Amino acid sequence: MYIEELELKDYRNYHELNVSFENNVNVILGENAQGKTNVMESIFVLGMAKSHRTSNDKDLIRWDSEYAKIKGRLQKINGSVPLELIISKKGKKAKFNHIEQQKLSQYVGNMNVVMFAPEDLHLVKGSPQVRRRFIDMEIGQVSPVYLYDMSQFQKILQQRNNYLKQLQIKKQNDFTFLEVLTEQYIEVAVRVIKKRFEFIQMLEEWAKPIHSGISRGLETLSIQYKPSIEVSEDTDWSKMVTMFEEKLYSLKQREIDRGVSLIGPHRDEIIFFVNGRDVQTFGSQGQQRTTALSVKLAEIDLIYSEINEYPILLLDDVLSELDDYRQSHLLNTIKGKIQTFVTTTTVDGIDHQTLREATTFHVKSGVMERVK
Repeated sequence: MYIEELELKDYRNYHELNVSFENNVNVILGENAQGKTNVMESIFVLGMAKSHRTSNDKDLIRWDSEYAKIKGRLQKINGSVPLELIISKKGKKAKFNHIEQQKLSQYVGNMNVVMFAPEDLHLVKGSPQVRRRFIDMEIGQVSPVYLYDMSQFQKILQQRNNYLKQLQIKKQNDFTFLEVLTEQYIEVAVRVIKKRFEFIQMLEEWAKPIHSGISRGLETLSIQYKPSIEVSEDTDWSKMVTMFEEKLYSLKQREIDRGVSLIGPHRDEIIFFVNGRDVQTFGSQGQQRTTALSVKLAEIDLIYSEINEYPILLLDDVLSELDDYRQSHLLNTIKGKIQTFVTTTTVDGIDHQTLREATTFHVKSGVMERVK
């Protein structure tokens, strides 16, 4: 798939933008704070209905404007389809092929995007929350059911935490309602954990050979999903439910004392190993970057294996963060295969045929023009 046209209205520092793109590499040049990343972000938001930079949608609306609009024309195997996302202070409205989608979970997944930005290099050494967010967003692209389950989990988690706080300060004393919430909580938590196990297994299958290639065969990557209860991918459904019930029963008083749910998908961890050693703790910066790059490139193949189309790749100011060897490996991987957007202040020093053949745009003060 590839995006043919992009239209912005009152998005970030863009009052209006209408631009068409090629199905190859599109390089967006410009100084910092001119709007390069805003274009990249708008493509990501059009696909994912959320930003990778902020959780506050109001940040996406241009100063003094009521709403922001992103429209795009997407070319897929079975034809060309329009997408539209309107972001207002009241929420978001999404349309696919001119039809408004009742839920965002029905909209996400129509346009698949993989973002690789400098902060993604912190995927390995950042907090567990960064890694959970990563897998949730990627699974959501290929599984609308997972998006729905995660949405349900977040709602029940919030309800359960609120009720635990009520019990903590003695505003409530009905433990039957806590049991009802706990039953719902376990049901959806098990669905999320099962899907995460399945995804991590697939991700490792794709990432392992890529990592081996980048490291010239010297390193072996493995990825472990570590839930907050002692279960594995082989634990069957009923056993997992029972283990959750027993663990939550034993933690009941502690949870009330603290007013929070102490186990569940929101507490899980993903660990990367290189040659059997935890990369976050023992890996060099080079190994951490190779791991992050391998995982990001693996996403592309994983999505292709699930939907039979390549996603759109967004490389936001990341080339300058990679050494020449990793740059070359990345550019060789995408060459002629996947529509790619690259933002950078300059291509000087990056000597690669892929960029020499790219379509180039220049951005200055929220105005974007194709370089002839």
